[in-house]
Amino acid sequence: MAMAVSFAIKSWIEGGVVTGVIILNIVVGFFQEFNAEKTMDSLRSLSSPTANVVRSGEINNIPTAELVPGDLVELKLGDTVPADVRLLESLNLETDEALLTGESLPVAKDEDAIFDPETGPGDRLNVVYSSSTVTKGRGRGIIYATGMHTEIGSIAAALRSGNSKVRPVKRRLDGTAHPFRYAESWSLTFTDAVGRFLGVNVGTPLQRKLSRLAMLLFGIAVLCAIIVLAANHFSNDSSLIIYAVATGLSMIPASLIVVLTITMAVGTKRMVQRHVIVRKMDALEALGGVTDICTDKTGTLTQGKMVARKCWIPSRGIYSIGTSSEPFNPTMGDLAHIPEMSKSSGEKSDEGTPLAYDEAIQENADLAAFLWVASLANLAHVRKNKEGKWHARGDPTEIALQVFASRFDFNRSKFVEGLKPQCKQVSEYPFDSDVKKMSVIFEETSSGEQMVYTKGAVESVLDSCDRIRSSLDDDAEADLNDEKRSVVLSRMEDLTSGGFRVLALASRHYDPHSGRRASRDGPPPRDQVEKNLVFRGLIGIYDSPRPESADAVRRCHRAGIKVHMLTGDHPGTARAIAIQVGILPAPAKVSKPMAAAMMMTASDFDRHTNDELDKLSVLPLVIARCAPNTKVRMIEALRRREAFMAMTGDGVNDSPSLKKADVGIAMGMAGSDVAKDASDIVLTDDNFASILNAIEEGRRMFDNIQKFVLHLLAENIAQACTLLIGLAFKDSSGISVFPLAPVQILWIIMITSGMPDMGLGMEVASPDILERPPQDLKRGVFTLEIMLDMLVYGLWMSALCLSSFLLVVFGFGDGRLGEGCNDAYSTECDTVFRARATTFVSLTWFALFLAWEMVDLRRSFFRMQPGSKRYLTQWMFDVWRNKFLFWAVIAGFVTIFPTLYIPVINHDVFNHTGITWEWGIVFVEAVLFFLGAEAWKWAKRVFLRRRSRKMGYPADDLEKRAFGSFLTEVQGANGAPRELKKNC
Repeated sequence: MAMAVSFAIKSWIEGGVVTGVIILNIVVGFFQEFNAEKTMDSLRSLSSPTANVVRSGEINNIPTAELVPGDLVELKLGDTVPADVRLLESLNLETDEALLTGESLPVAKDEDAIFDPETGPGDRLNVVYSSSTVTKGRGRGIIYATGMHTEIGSIAAALRSGNSKVRPVKRRLDGTAHPFRYAESWSLTFTDAVGRFLGVNVGTPLQRKLSRLAMLLFGIAVLCAIIVLAANHFSNDSSLIIYAVATGLSMIPASLIVVLTITMAVGTKRMVQRHVIVRKMDALEALGGVTDICTDKTGTLTQGKMVARKCWIPSRGIYSIGTSSEPFNPTMGDLAHIPEMSKSSGEKSDEGTPLAYDEAIQENADLAAFLWVASLANLAHVRKNKEGKWHARGDPTEIALQVFASRFDFNRSKFVEGLKPQCKQVSEYPFDSDVKKMSVIFEETSSGEQMVYTKGAVESVLDSCDRIRSSLDDDAEADLNDEKRSVVLSRMEDLTSGGFRVLALASRHYDPHSGRRASRDGPPPRDQVEKNLVFRGLIGIYDSPRPESADAVRRCHRAGIKVHMLTGDHPGTARAIAIQVGILPAPAKVSKPMAAAMMMTASDFDRHTNDELDKLSVLPLVIARCAPNTKVRMIEALRRREAFMAMTGDGVNDSPSLKKADVGIAMGMAGSDVAKDASDIVLTDDNFASILNAIEEGRRMFDNIQKFVLHLLAENIAQACTLLIGLAFKDSSGISVFPLAPVQILWIIMITSGMPDMGLGMEVASPDILERPPQDLKRGVFTLEIMLDMLVYGLWMSALCLSSFLLVVFGFGDGRLGEGCNDAYSTECDTVFRARATTFVSLTWFALFLAWEMVDLRRSFFRMQPGSKRYLTQWMFDVWRNKFLFWAVIAGFVTIFPTLYIPVINHDVFNHTGITWEWGIVFVEAVLFFLGAEAWKWAKRVFLRRRSRKMGYPADDLEKRAFGSFLTEVQGANGAPRELKKNC
């Protein structure tokens, strides 16, 4: 619009400059956004679905885009099928093909079935299709089609030919439409197109909000242009019209959306370096406002490398494994036998009598029965490769059991592999969060005898058992009465108190006369299989906390973030790990009522109604035996308290809670494709500390957005006030004499906005970013402090610029404003041209220096690192730290001189002239600018310090006060010990 007006009134110079600014913005914006989009594409590829492929005899997890026909892939519960696959083997395999066939129920697969080529996709039971989801069982097959050659790809190809942006016509119940139906449809489509062009209905919430802000500022810009024309009685003077246009342009933050896009792209790239992949851009804004984190335990707070360290067999006692540096190596770790359960089980592995593995298994039918369950009720594979290194594949818990069984030469591959395997699996009942156990039925190939092997949570397995062999003196199996059941539970409590995850193992002969004979074609019902079992023993699996978890939890508390652990483990195990990582305080430091409030089981939590949960002083920090519906209820309870929560998950059953949470966090290594698809971000290392990294990056990005928005709008206010107040300076003909020429305004917009603001978007996190409370996402970027800063900096810069003009014209000059000084240079206009040049240099420098002042909104520019001993030179290191911002400011600083002293450019283009003694005014004004900015920051700090002291908090700023109130709320409520606040 400005370019069109300039050329329409034949202001060729101004029109050319505006055109140059537009082209420069387009070129710079294009390349920056192009690079940002390339970054986002690479991130999307990182978060794309993956597949487990067998290549060169090893399992590799690779992106689905790298698959080729002929690849051998393995599928398990929760996986998204990566391509069209012809099944070779399957076990209870069912897939959801609703998106392809419309079939609402999962389809059971059979790899032995053969069909005619004309058979439709929905009836091919020996094939699984790309993009369908495995809802049950597992399988293995060969890829025969990928990409657009798959069934789902053919649908995508058909959709390409029917692309239309026109909305469907709204019709009445009888199928008719009103006469203006087509006009309404096209008007809505046109409205959407305009909204997309303006950016008010696309992008993240913050992008849409800032686009609406830009539209508001555009309206203010039009109003400013009208004020300029009205102040000069709507004269048709071309220079006045151009000045009105330039005044309007001074209010429009041209680079705002581009800088925001680049900042978010750079932020997501940094997150990848810190093991976080952002799948949805909305999550970037949400991360800075997270107040609660609900995390799983296994693999997130702990290392996920589980090791079976103790097992208890009722008739034999304890078998304990020593520590080992190689968790997958079954040949490492000493074995000790303890006839009776030690009350101090914990981590001590040197108790009992040392024993060799082959010696322990000799004439030990009870241990052998235990090991049969550990080995066969298990899908993990543990084997040695060609280099002699041990590798494992499968669920971490099952790997631990398989390694334990391999120590006694009970590796699963020994029994099920080879030309004539000793056993073959005929039925499988996978782990389910409702029954909390997993069972298999194996058949001995020589005799046909079938055995049921079951493992799972202790209480669930005990409910399925009715017999136990508890004494060597009696060869018969005794009834599992209440007394023996209480002994088992007591032994379980002893193990869990040491931080062990405890599983129970059971088995029995499967008598086909008591029910249907097990087979792969017709597996018997689960309730008929998992009953009348013989209890074989307990196994304790230890998963040590990650070394960085305790520090990460501590930093979360300092950042005002509550950490909740929701785990399916036993309460004793959950409590032990929670105490070790700092989620729960040590038992000696908290009263029993407070300890009970801090930790619950899922059954206790679910018994509370919503009203009862809302009346609790604090929600529990640990919930054990957690089920999917418990996680959803926890999210709802937190939301009613206006908390903003992040939820972690890895399984299919976690997808509802991940979808419902404000920020869903999936595990990249152990997580299923369903969980990843429901999440907002993915952790590539499954580490709790990476969640804190993501929150830190989210806060850093939010801070940087505030910084460059403040810089842009404060500069706009300074320009607008200078130009509008400058209308009061009128020459002898009654025309306003401009304190800044139109080209000067455009130059300032171009030099002091885009590149310095991009530099502010790349600023590193402030030292105390994780010692402040979460950001208030309801208020967003425009807090009360930001709006006050905007006015103070803008008005101060405007006052200094106007004083520069006044000093040159009226203070040291003759006070004459000449005539026609807006158009051309003359001797009479020399004073005005010098004053204009002085104002131009001052405003340019102020805008550039303001970018450095914005690096920290509260600390002094000369003292941004409080702990530094460089009292006079620290600012030099701070400005050099962000090299992009440094060179952006230096470039803007240097480019002023050619515009001042090159002939023709200074007089004819910029309407100013070179200055001499006026440089003294510029330097004095620069000093005053820094003094004013530093004084304002000092005043804010004093105000916050006094207010904090008045409220009884020793902290120096509002953030620290909020942290203090957080500690009072969480740890000091309802009669909790006062010393608990300092302990936390």
